Amino acid sequence: MAKPLSFSLRCIIGACAVLALTPLAAQEYPNRPIRVIVPFSPGGAVDGPTRVVAQELTKRLNQQVVVDNRPGAGATIGTEAVAKAAPDGYTLLLASQTNAISATLYPKLSFNPIDDFAPISLIGREPGVLVVHPSLPAKTVQELVELARSKPGQIDYASSGNGSGQHLFAAQLFSMANIKLNHVPYRGSGQATTDLIGGVVTVSVPGLAGMLPHIRAGKLRALAVTSAQRSPQLPDVPTLAESGFAGYSAYVWLGLLAPKGTPAAIVERLNREVVAVLDGAEVKGYMANASIEALGSSPAEFGAFFRSERDTWAKVIRETGAKLD
Repeated sequence: MAKPLSFSLRCIIGACAVLALTPLAAQEYPNRPIRVIVPFSPGGAVDGPTRVVAQELTKRLNQQVVVDNRPGAGATIGTEAVAKAAPDGYTLLLASQTNAISATLYPKLSFNPIDDFAPISLIGREPGVLVVHPSLPAKTVQELVELARSKPGQIDYASSGNGSGQHLFAAQLFSMANIKLNHVPYRGSGQATTDLIGGVVTVSVPGLAGMLPHIRAGKLRALAVTSAQRSPQLPDVPTLAESGFAGYSAYVWLGLLAPKGTPAAIVERLNREVVAVLDGAEVKGYMANASIEALGSSPAEFGAFFRSERDTWAKVIRETGAKLD
C-alpha cells in the first residue's frame, strides 16, 4: 500500500499547483467585461477622464471596460464595494485624493482605504480652481477673504461631499485665511456644479477640467488655481500662492486600484495597458484640452504616492479641524 503523503508535502504540492495556474489565469485575462467603479456622480472632475481611459482600454484588452458610478458617503460606498470584491481583476476602483483623505476622516470604516487595495497606476492630476458665482462681489481672492470676514458663516461653499478633495481644498484655504464659510456637501460634483452655476451656492474649489467651459462662458468667475504654477488653460488666473497663501498647493488626481490580493501578473498586465493608453493620441489630446497632466506610473510608485497623500491630508485635517458635518 502506498504511504500517505505528509501534511507538509501536500501543502507544497498545493502551493505549486496554485503558482502553476496563476500565469495561465493572467494569459487568459480578461475573458469577460471589466467594471471600473467611480465612487462619484457622473459629470464630476474624475468621471470624464475615466471614461476616455476606459474607452481606450476596451480597444486594447478586447473586452468592454464599463464605468459604474457609485457616489455617496465621501466616496466610501463605491470604494467599499471594490475593497470587498473578488480579487480577480474584473472589479477596479477609480481612486482620487478623496480615498487618501478617507483614511483619516473616517476612522471606523469596515475596510482600510489604503491597505485593502493593490495599486495599478496613477492616471493624471489637475489643479483645483477657486470659483465664485458672478453674483458674488469678489473679483480676487483677497476680496473674497474680506467679504467672508464681513459676513462670517453667511457665505455658502459647495463640495462634492464630506471628506472630498473639494471639501479639504477649501477647508485648508479658509483656515489659512482665518475665515469661516458655510460648507454645503453634495453627493458628487454634478449637482454641486449645477447649484453653483445657478447661484444656490456661490463658492467652490472643484477640479479645473470640469469648470473650464463654465468659466469661459462667464457662468463662473475664477479667482485662483490651487497648483504650484499657473494653468496654461487660464494663464491670467493667479495661483493661491501668488494670491497671498504661500506654500498652498493641491491637485485633483486619479489612479486605478484593484482589490488586495489581485494576482501580480494581472496587476502588471493592467499597468502596461494603462500606461500605453495614457501615451496614446486619444487620451493625450483629451488630457491636454482638459488641463490634466497625464501621470502613468508603476504600481510601486503609485503605492508610495498614495501613502504620501494619506499623510499629507492627515496633517491638513489635524491643522484645520476639518470633520464630517
